[in-house]
Formats: sequence, C-alpha cells, structure tokens
Amino acid sequence: MFLKKTIAALAAGCLAFSLASCSNSESSSEAGGSTQSANYITARGSEPQNPLIPGNTNEVGGGNIVDLIYSGLVYYDADGNTHNDMAESIDLEGEKTYRVTLKDGITFSDGSPVTSESFVKAWNKVVEDSMLTADFFEPILGFKDGAASMEGLKVVDDKTFTIELNQPEADFPTRLGYSAFYPMHESAFDDLAAYGENPIGNGPYKLAEWNHNKDAIIVPNEEYKGDRVPKNDGVQFVFYAKGDAAYSDLLAGNLDVTDLIPDSAFSTFEQELGDRAVNQPAAIFQSFTIPERLPHFDGEEGQLRREALSYAINRDEITSTIFGGTRTPATDFTSPVIPGQTDQLKGADVLKYNPEKAKELWAKADAISPFEGSVKISYNADGGHQAWVDAVANSIRNTLGVEAVGDPYPDFKSLRDEITNRTIDSAFRTGWQADYPSLGNFLTPLYSTGGGSNDGDYSNPEFDSLLKQAAGAPNPEEANVFYNQAQEILLKDLPAIPLWYANVTGGYSENVDNVVFSWKSVPVYYEITKK
Repeated sequence: MFLKKTIAALAAGCLAFSLASCSNSESSSEAGGSTQSANYITARGSEPQNPLIPGNTNEVGGGNIVDLIYSGLVYYDADGNTHNDMAESIDLEGEKTYRVTLKDGITFSDGSPVTSESFVKAWNKVVEDSMLTADFFEPILGFKDGAASMEGLKVVDDKTFTIELNQPEADFPTRLGYSAFYPMHESAFDDLAAYGENPIGNGPYKLAEWNHNKDAIIVPNEEYKGDRVPKNDGVQFVFYAKGDAAYSDLLAGNLDVTDLIPDSAFSTFEQELGDRAVNQPAAIFQSFTIPERLPHFDGEEGQLRREALSYAINRDEITSTIFGGTRTPATDFTSPVIPGQTDQLKGADVLKYNPEKAKELWAKADAISPFEGSVKISYNADGGHQAWVDAVANSIRNTLGVEAVGDPYPDFKSLRDEITNRTIDSAFRTGWQADYPSLGNFLTPLYSTGGGSNDGDYSNPEFDSLLKQAAGAPNPEEANVFYNQAQEILLKDLPAIPLWYANVTGGYSENVDNVVFSWKSVPVYYEITKK
C-alpha cells in the first residue's frame, strides 16, 4: 500500500511486505477482542507494526487506521480522484512553489486548531527522525535525511504555508493525500511513542481502543469538518493471523468486511458470496525485468528477444488458471485504477499472446546472434511465486522451443541483495504498488535514468525528456498525455515485461450495505452502513 519500493511478495493467503501483514489472532472469538458495545462495522485487520504516527506507518495494519483518524490537505475518493480535505486551496506560484491555504475552523479531535505549523512541524519531524516515509519529502527544497528542517517549507500564518520544490513536479499536489503528509497534534512532539499509542488526529474517526494483538476500535470524530463523514457508528478492526479464519467468520456472519480472500477460496468465493464478492483491479503492477547487461538482451538483438518473449506469454490463460481470475492481464506499465490510464497505447499489442509473431521475432534475433543457454526468471521462493513463474516459463518454452526455467532464491532479501548489487545474471520478477494515484508514480522511479527503483538500469533520453515534460505540465491531465507517450517508448524497449495487475479480492456479509473497495484495494470504511 504505502512503500515507495518494489513489491516484496504476494504470498499465498496473505499479501506480504506492506500490502498486508499477517497478524496474531485466529478469529474474532479466538482473539479475545473487545466486546462490542455499539453497532460497529467489523472488519478484518492486522496489528499495526508501530505506534500510529503517520510518517512512520507504511503497512496496511496501521495504515488503514491512520488514514481514518487523520486527514491531509487532500484525500482520494474511491476512484483515485483527488479532492481538497484540510486545504481550501493549493496554488502554484511560479514554476515550483505551492501556496497552501487551510480551511477555516479545522481542528483536531480534542478541539484544538489544525494550523500551518501542524503540517510543517510534522513533515520536518518525519525527515529529522528519518521515519519510514521520509523519502516522500525528497522533492522539497532543503531535504536531507536527518535534517532538522527543510528550507522549502515556510509558515506564512496560521492558515497559510508555502512549499518550494527542487524542480517542477506537476503531480506534487496529488501526492499530498498520502499519509506521510498528514499533520500532527502539538502533543506528539513531547513523546512520539506515547502519542502514537493514543493519537489525537484530525480525521473522520478517532481512536477509541487499541487492544494490542486483538483489535482496534475507531468511532466518529465530531470535530471533523471534511467530506469523509462516517455513515456508521464506528469500525472495529479485528486482528486475524490467517485469512482462512477471517473468511470463515465472514461466511458465518461474524465479520462484516474482509479485504483478503485466502487462496484456498479463490475458486469458490465468488459463488459463495455472490454479488457480495469483490474481485477488481487494484493499483498493483506485476512484471519481470531483463537487464540489458545480460548476453543477447542489448541492442537490436535484445529488443527483438524482449518482444518475442512478451508475445510468447499467454497472460489470459495464466491469470485464469493459476490465479483463478484474480489477476487482470496488463495492457500498460501502470494500473487501470489510476486516473489517465488507457488500454489504447500504441504498441500495446506486444502484450497479447501471439505465438507466430514470437517465433518470427526470435528467429530474427537468432540471425543476429544464435541464442545459447536458457531464459531464467528469478524469484523469491518465500513469496508464493513459483506457480506463475513456472507457467510463464512453460509458455515461453512451448512457444519458442528454448529452455526457460524459474530460478528460485530462498527469500526476498537474498533476491533483492543480488538485484541491488547488480550481481544477478538472469531476468527477475518485479512489481509496484502505487503510493499515490498518478501514472508518474509507476514510471519515474522504475524507468527513469538513475531512478531509485530502476533495477534494470534502463536509460532512454527520449523517455526521460517526456517525464520531464510531464513534471512541468500545468496540471495532472496534461501531464498524463506525456506519461502515456513515455509508455509507448517503454512498449518498444520493454525494459520490463508487463504481466498483469493484481486484483483486490474481498467480500462482505449480509449485515452491511454500501461496501466499495477503493483504487488502492481498501474498503471505503466511512461509507459502509449496517442494515
């Protein structure tokens, strides 16, 4: 959900890494959680990794709570569109400075005012303490890990502050709905750890109870003056260790909402839940990357082989057979839930299964230099990837008549160490989950020259130029035009082979209505109502 990193694992029964953390209780009854004293919505959750500090929360267990007890300058609706929340306006002054004006009368849940200082001081604290989300402040002038303050942040008055960036960033205002940019109450700076156990937020809910390793209860915040007004009495997050236990409680009517279907129920949950089943694309992109330094994969020969491999993969069959339809074949390098995404990019046919075309291109590459060895796709064995990697390898082998195999590493760390050190000698699985709803978030970190997550060391000046034009565009809509032009270059060069989008799978009981899952795979909790 939150990290500006590659996806660690899509583990069987639980999305590993920050997509979800498996918690420590078996079911609502086994957990021994709080007895409901109100008509709460009960939802599957997991024990937060850390105290509930926005800038130090980057996993779903804590993130789902943080996103409801705090509010940022903007928020994202279910479709990923951005709306003002605490901000009255965010205006561009010059090329790279934003002037933020806060709404009148906004307060924390204790009634104390939310001011410019509440934002600026919180953001500087994230950087000073090198919290988990500190890198999100890199675009701001004066950012340096561990710095006490950033010179690009200036308080004008209680309702106004300015943000000066290092360079133009058209989608910067869009990023401001991410939890790293939430404000904090003045009491937070006295004792952050203690504050995180009982935070005073400014969101639509406030924390009522946190029973560690059991549950957490949030109730409506009467002081909240934004658009995300709760339509229920509160939400009780019940912490489960296993997705199967949560799903059993859902079927029994003891749980209202789950955002995870265990793999054991992939083939049955849509039939069992009917129109209460959720299976829709999420902001998660899966691929495998082929470094240009590998033999046979640079220059004209490399381009032909990349195209051939892409045409040789039967994505429709694999997503249906291996994933039970819980993945959607990719048509680009981003995600269909991100504003501006399109499935009509020039060159996107390379992502469709075409064995004849694949053989033709591979033969052309062999005419340049006969292929030797095998096509290896490395993956971490602890992430539940073997089945699909083997399926992709089989599709390549059966189509092209070359040896293609999966290459398992024992764990995520050992795989990532070799990728980071550039000692890996094969293609390798890669993935990305959006930090904020922008096409640029899927493109710049992964494929720009020197990008922080550019594991294949891809470099194309024309691509970089389009990213720069997108960053300098006057608004996200015009930026998207450049981003999609940049994607058409990627579809030619194929620094990574797009595979599919991971769907969010979930469901809800007969006891609730108005359950919608958002662009980032999370139920819109404040909209859920009890029957």
